[in-house]
Amino acid sequence: MIDAPALSLRTGFEIELLAPAGSDRQVLADELAARRGGRVDRSFHTDSEPSAVPGVGVFRHLSPAFDVVDAGGRPVARLVDDITLEADLGRDRGAGARPGHRGWYRLLSDDARLLRLVELHADPAAPLSSVLEPVAALFGVRAQVFRSAARVNDAQGATVALALPLPAGRERPCEIVTPPLTSGHVEQLERLLGPARDLGFTVPHEAAVHLHVDGTPFRSPAAFANVVRLFGHWRDVLWEALGTNPACRRLAPLPEDLVDLIDHPWEDDGGRTGWERLRQAAQSTGVTKYADVNVTQLLTDRPVRDTVEVRILPGATHGHAIVSRAAVVEALLARCLDPEPLPRPGARAASDPLTALDDLAGRR
Repeated sequence: MIDAPALSLRTGFEIELLAPAGSDRQVLADELAARRGGRVDRSFHTDSEPSAVPGVGVFRHLSPAFDVVDAGGRPVARLVDDITLEADLGRDRGAGARPGHRGWYRLLSDDARLLRLVELHADPAAPLSSVLEPVAALFGVRAQVFRSAARVNDAQGATVALALPLPAGRERPCEIVTPPLTSGHVEQLERLLGPARDLGFTVPHEAAVHLHVDGTPFRSPAAFANVVRLFGHWRDVLWEALGTNPACRRLAPLPEDLVDLIDHPWEDDGGRTGWERLRQAAQSTGVTKYADVNVTQLLTDRPVRDTVEVRILPGATHGHAIVSRAAVVEALLARCLDPEPLPRPGARAASDPLTALDDLAGRR
């Protein structure tokens, strides 16, 4: 096997897998912990999805997550659900399918602030019947417990949070979230993916791999503009060269207004830096995290994760395949730090996209 190019950037990975029928992401977490002499800590993972309830646009929820640490207490990986993975779960939701695998549940709210409060006070290891009791105590009420659900309403009857059994099949999606890796990327990924393969984990239909790299170098008008040019003008070339999964959900081109915006002059003016002016203008273009590249953390004063997130790598179960594609992305991001504006793709890019990207990045 040809060695994958070494990565030089501190990089975090999010790798979407699917447990075999009858298994779940905790099985992999337990195996990873056993091989490291470590342990698994249960926690909550936050996500959101469109609501079917009239008048409620989005339901936000907490679902079972598993944090693996090694014998020294150092983080190994976090294993969470990914609600974009749906196509492979059809059989799990057929006749006779039962929700609440292993007694797992999720906590729902239509208010992000309330859900953060719930996460702060609820014990992720508690059973469904009692998990909302600390939340009820905060509001001076009692939790309502039903046969397979629980609810907290405030004193005026407004619902604070619901606990419902995890839908059938939702235990199988398994997104491996790594800590930032600084060296030996293939070997470190294989220590996660080798056990997953041994346990029968596979690549889901909608799978992707996401890369997170340090966002600090891209907080300047020239570097940010080049990132936008790369993922705006070179989108088709990137998808073809990297083998982006067309079934992957929550991908989208960057807003046209943002792509147009970066060609305006952004010199320092009137006591404000050009970056500050560009940052504020970019916020109004409709940019979201659900694009080919997530640059939203560059545009806020309080980033949750201070990274540029590249979301268009295809799913994979081998570290070599992931790192080989990540090396292409890393070289392109390095080129974005050159103040010279990225050119648009030439005629050759359509017929030989990988060579065109190598040329763009100066890898040839």
